[in-house]
Amino acid sequence: FDKMMELIFLGTGGAQPTLERSTTCICLVKDGEILMFDAGEGAQISYLKSNLGWNKKMKIFVTHLHGDHCIGILGFLQTMTLQNRTEPIEIYGPEGIEELIAANIKIMNFGLSFPVLITPINEGVIVSEEKYEVRTCEAEHSVPTFSFLLEEKEKPGTFYPEKAISLDIPKGELWHKLQQGEEVVVDGKSIKPSEVMGPNVPGKKIGISGDTRPTKKLEAFFKNCDYLVFDSTFSDELKEKAIQSLHSTAKEAATFAKNSNVSNLILTHFSARYKDENVLLDEAKTVHSSVIAAHDQLKIDII
Repeated sequence: FDKMMELIFLGTGGAQPTLERSTTCICLVKDGEILMFDAGEGAQISYLKSNLGWNKKMKIFVTHLHGDHCIGILGFLQTMTLQNRTEPIEIYGPEGIEELIAANIKIMNFGLSFPVLITPINEGVIVSEEKYEVRTCEAEHSVPTFSFLLEEKEKPGTFYPEKAISLDIPKGELWHKLQQGEEVVVDGKSIKPSEVMGPNVPGKKIGISGDTRPTKKLEAFFKNCDYLVFDSTFSDELKEKAIQSLHSTAKEAATFAKNSNVSNLILTHFSARYKDENVLLDEAKTVHSSVIAAHDQLKIDII
């Protein structure tokens, strides 16, 4: 049985941090691995508060090279070295990400206690692991920006011990093999997993938009997401400002999620002008039935 996933919001503010909100940083914890999406300045402070641990298997995905989304990586790498991290870290981001990190490490002359592997990304599948893959799609912002989609692979269905017993399959290794999706042979007769298992269970889909206008292309990309985290910088009365700065309003995010058949929408990246995000939440709720406004240190279990 897979451990559940958990989404942890370390920073939910827009370009300017406030006393309540740090700049963008989102972690998805899956099977003991941490997938971090963006790391605005001071990300390691929010990370410290979340008790996630400094030596976990980790990948960092950067949506675009604006300071409030990537400057935090530098402090993060430094803090992890001071914590004696040994595990490698993989970093994925737009063209220029290598230069940003390499130049800073060189100028500030700080050594790292662990390997860092940096991969510039284009559209398509950028990570393919045994249990999940991560895909990217171009977003619409003032610099090259990517949105990310984590898709779990299908999981085996429910195992029915009584069916295995009725087929005289001895308990132990053969049961285990069937649960892993392998055929087994008992008394010269081969038995398929489907004879003792329920149908496969589709994996979850988690989308992270980064900074963007809502586009038709992204709508197709995020189709049927279980959870979608979407840019919600402004309220709808500032739609003109959203269009000029290539961000989205809460209402636009909700309309987008509805068109894309998203089950649960999570709003984030709130402009510093909003002391209370409920204005944005209420606006989105007029359009979509399941909306959450993120706040720093919010944890969501993905079951």
